[in-house]
Amino acid sequence: MAHYAPPPPSGRVAEVPDVYIANPTPLGLIALAFGTAMLGCAFAGFIVVSYTPTSLSAVATSMVLVLGGIVQILAGMWEFRRHHTLEATLFSAYGGFLVAFGLGFLPSFGFFTGINARFFYQVLGLSLLCWTIVSAILVVGSLRTNTVYLAMLVLMFLAFFFLTIGALANGNGPLLAIGGWLAILCALVGWYAALVSLTSTVHALDETKLPLGRLAHGESMT
Repeated sequence: MAHYAPPPPSGRVAEVPDVYIANPTPLGLIALAFGTAMLGCAFAGFIVVSYTPTSLSAVATSMVLVLGGIVQILAGMWEFRRHHTLEATLFSAYGGFLVAFGLGFLPSFGFFTGINARFFYQVLGLSLLCWTIVSAILVVGSLRTNTVYLAMLVLMFLAFFFLTIGALANGNGPLLAIGGWLAILCALVGWYAALVSLTSTVHALDETKLPLGRLAHGESMT
């Protein structure tokens, strides 16, 4: 029993067993879905209708930066502690991307204030292209997990693929809108994955669990 465990040697810190570390996956998935939904709505013109070449809604920017970015990075760091490599890489990398994206649109930073619209779309397109490549790597990494994870990451890849093309096409509205709606779909799948992960953690002994769709030889990562 832990109560009667001998103290660690002098100068060393005893490791906390994984059983005492809460599952950070639901938090990471909620933050991922939240940030993706905000970006998707902004580009698709759904609810958030005031997307302009050099600014996003200040409210949307702050939410993407704090919840979608910083909170997701924190969840990713704890995923490393629990040896969940895919989730740790996904949450940490995507959280960092959303932090950089949010900072770029903060009015106080003024990164895009007064710049040429064509140059703005080139910079935006390059950043989106880089994340599209990363999301493709994550898709390959999820092939042995489950259907929900795979669907979420495929939708993320397609969303940023269309956003990249739309931005590099000097802000092509229809392509950006397609990317935005795909991002919204990605967020919905992400929220479902968060629900599955949360319920399977809280009700670990309950035989009734929401399906994830395990792939052949894959693992149910919740």
